[in-house]
Amino acid sequence: MPLFDTASTMDASTAVPLGVSVPRADSGGTRHRAGGRANVACYAPGVPSLEIVYIAPGGDWRVQALPNVTHGVHHGIVEDLPYGSRYGFRPAAPEQSQSLPLAVPTKDVDEDDAGQPLLLDPYGRAVDQRDGFLTSVRMASDFDWGSDERLRLQWRNTIIYEAHVRGQTMLHPDVPEELRGTYAGMAHPAIIEHLKGLGVTSVQLLPVHFHLDEPHLQDLGLTNYWGYNTAAFFAPHPAYATRASQHAGPQAVQDEFKSMVKLLHAAGLEVILDVVYNHTAEGGPDGKTVSFRGLGEDTYYRTDGHGKYVDTTGCGNSLNFGEPRVVQMVLDSLRYWVDEFHIDGFRFDLAVTLCRNGANEFDPRHPFLVAIAADPVLSDVKLIAEPWDVGYGGWQTGRFPTGWVDWNDHFRDTVRSFWLADRAALEAGGHGGSVAKLADALSGSAALFQPSGRSRLASVNYITSHDGFTLNDLVSFDRKHNEDNGEQNRDGHGDNRSYNHGVEGPTEDGDILAKRAQSRRNMMASLLISLGVPMITAGDELARTQQGNNNAYCQDNTTTWVDWTRTPESHEMLRSTKRYIRLRKEFLAAQPHDFPVRDEQSYLYWYDQHGRPMSMERWNDPRHRVMQLLLGTDDGSLAGLVVVNGSTSDVQITLPRVTAEGTAPRMFELRLTTSPLHELRQGGIVASGEKDLVEANSISIYRT
Repeated sequence: MPLFDTASTMDASTAVPLGVSVPRADSGGTRHRAGGRANVACYAPGVPSLEIVYIAPGGDWRVQALPNVTHGVHHGIVEDLPYGSRYGFRPAAPEQSQSLPLAVPTKDVDEDDAGQPLLLDPYGRAVDQRDGFLTSVRMASDFDWGSDERLRLQWRNTIIYEAHVRGQTMLHPDVPEELRGTYAGMAHPAIIEHLKGLGVTSVQLLPVHFHLDEPHLQDLGLTNYWGYNTAAFFAPHPAYATRASQHAGPQAVQDEFKSMVKLLHAAGLEVILDVVYNHTAEGGPDGKTVSFRGLGEDTYYRTDGHGKYVDTTGCGNSLNFGEPRVVQMVLDSLRYWVDEFHIDGFRFDLAVTLCRNGANEFDPRHPFLVAIAADPVLSDVKLIAEPWDVGYGGWQTGRFPTGWVDWNDHFRDTVRSFWLADRAALEAGGHGGSVAKLADALSGSAALFQPSGRSRLASVNYITSHDGFTLNDLVSFDRKHNEDNGEQNRDGHGDNRSYNHGVEGPTEDGDILAKRAQSRRNMMASLLISLGVPMITAGDELARTQQGNNNAYCQDNTTTWVDWTRTPESHEMLRSTKRYIRLRKEFLAAQPHDFPVRDEQSYLYWYDQHGRPMSMERWNDPRHRVMQLLLGTDDGSLAGLVVVNGSTSDVQITLPRVTAEGTAPRMFELRLTTSPLHELRQGGIVASGEKDLVEANSISIYRT
């Protein structure tokens, strides 16, 4: 006969909110602070009964049943769960009394005692990790934000800088050693000075949610450096905090993170988080059970009609966004980071997985997307999609709805092809492509985004990201060199569209180094003069190399850390990048903020090398790799002229014949060229209709 009668032990707990919270009856007073009384609620549809195993600071381990079940949510009142308490869940043994707490020693709260490890709270605000034993932690939300608030920068004025909290500062000589690789280090004055001096507006951090290392990496003695293996969606990763904060505990870790955001905001820099809601660290069905699998595997994860995992992530599992509770959890997590950490936006890893319907097809009106659009908090932050996954029909660039912007791989591949793969073919005596694709990319890939009702500002333009070659490696390697990853160089993408300019890897050949430098400048300039939202990868402005590794996700070392050593190459690249950003802000300051596709002719005018409007024949003829783009402004005036010469020879161009007010010819000042002659030619004045020389494989930009 069971020792526990459900009806006799029902308490005043509630099924909402999920996680650990102040009981509704106590919310108006201070009782919860003194005694630690808590409402505990966990969605666990896969178990008939659930209990919480917990330890208050300075106390002993205890076990208490959650006596109530409401639509799969197990909930109960726990009297002594103050802030700082560690806890986890486990299915209750049928014969065990659930009406009274049980004292258990620490060593017994493990597989021998529970039959399996404790399960993390899906809504846990922090994770404590001791000797591989994971527990959630009850957290307070107190923090002195002062007058800080989200910056709400317009997309039109946004320049994204993708960075890794650890890698950004590990080698910086001006960041104190104890702050390197930490949240505090990311907000150190030396880093802020660099970012502000560079001219970027928004820092996009690689995943900072609590994550775990995959077993195969542990076997190789490696770690998941990138962090795309989340185990807790509400908890910051404690290893990125200073040793002092880690020693002080989860509250200090959380405060250090918030202080980072506050300091970056004070410098005018937005904070965007790269988030991984497409899968969890539990991996495939044979992976380690950490949380979701033990609470309700068939509900939390997408499965087919036979109970097998449907994996569209390549990581062993896919979260089931056909389940309302999963959608709710992700929305609650996002809202938590906005409300509690003042985060300005999110970049969603493998975002297509989040939007697959019951037929496993991408749906631009998926309930998840609709819910975000209707949410007064989330609809007001930056939403960036990585618009693909590895499942069938996974490439969906341009199809996300209004309110979102997409990583534009079309831009990435086009710019790489035009300046690198085509150049390699031309120098080998072959043919390159025409200028048409590059023109489309530079003008914001309008046709790609128009069907979704979005403008060019829905395009996040990038040439590199954390995943793939660095900008410097694109011009230095023809092949990937991933041997250090322990997979015999089988990992990483093979389609890099790179060009080593004659020598694979490092060289002291001055001619090759000069060609590589010019190709770097061409790609960076293409990125920063393009319509849309540019994203720079940390270190590209310093000519950083990963020695040809294009999948450095497991390299937590100098391979991936930003190298701050000043060399002639890094100094030149930094100076050029700053110049392009300054010119972008000046050049595009008078451009419209949403660039409606239907009004393209009001702003963009295309000409050939002779100053004539581009004909269809020249657009598509690969022998003609010269074009001129004249940019207009909202008031009908002209902002300037971009001239691209993708041929291997210097070309004499005729500037477009345009006039100022009256009949005087428009005068153009050469503001920059990516050729080595920039310092000599900068400031030259040329009248419209007159001729000028544009060097081979270069971009020239004139200001009216």
